[in-house]
Amino acid sequence: MFGISRQAVYQSVARWEARREELAPVKEKVLYWRQFMPRLGTKKLYRLIKSDLLKAGIKLGRDGLFNYLRKEGLLVKPKKSFTKTTFSKHWMRKHPNLLKGKEITRPGEVLVSDITYVESTEGVHYLSLVTDAYSREIVGHHLSRDMKAVQVVQALKMAVKGNDFYRGAIHHSDRGLQYCSETYQSELSKAGIRPSMTDGYDCYQNALAERVNGILKQEFLIYDCKTFEDLAVLIDESVNTYNHLRPHLSLKMKTPNQVRKEKGQLQELA
Repeated sequence: MFGISRQAVYQSVARWEARREELAPVKEKVLYWRQFMPRLGTKKLYRLIKSDLLKAGIKLGRDGLFNYLRKEGLLVKPKKSFTKTTFSKHWMRKHPNLLKGKEITRPGEVLVSDITYVESTEGVHYLSLVTDAYSREIVGHHLSRDMKAVQVVQALKMAVKGNDFYRGAIHHSDRGLQYCSETYQSELSKAGIRPSMTDGYDCYQNALAERVNGILKQEFLIYDCKTFEDLAVLIDESVNTYNHLRPHLSLKMKTPNQVRKEKGQLQELA
């Protein structure tokens, strides 16, 4: 019917089965990294396994890996979700956006913060994150059962305790009442960090923080946790994996931890 002989069809199937057997080590490598990062994309996977493929003498490009994963049913399907966690229509003081036109040149220069919701069988909980804008490293995180300022500020305290900033650094967030509160602003002032906020409710002005939220929820926090405590453990493990194992396209396929260490060494030498 299609102008293809039965023999040609069988030959094509035989070639694919032979190729599939040849690429068996590829699947093994992919599944190894997926146990740490189950939803890691193909581009990043290829970067992680490329050297192993060359050592094994396997010729497979990035597009070839994409096709192989598609045939094996190993491509990651995108997930989309959105829940608003910011209430910006309040009487507390808002601060100007200090990042407009600013070039970030080193780790510890700008910290970005955001809150996102996460769930366990017990219900909805809230994850507060503080991320270094240059290296994309999560330097502070805290899981809580509510969004009160005394809970949200714990993530900032973790970053301050780790000395993951320069004195005079900028802290950028949305205009949520938690970040505008006296509790949060007092902690910033005590650490010598300058507050910066978006101009109204515009998620694009805090895009990096939103992006980190999305990565954690879509690539790591994909398992059902029965309790708040189980979810807290999963988050700790996920943040550690994100910081030390997950490469970023924006970081030239390096991990956040690698970028922070390399830039820190260069500055010490300078």
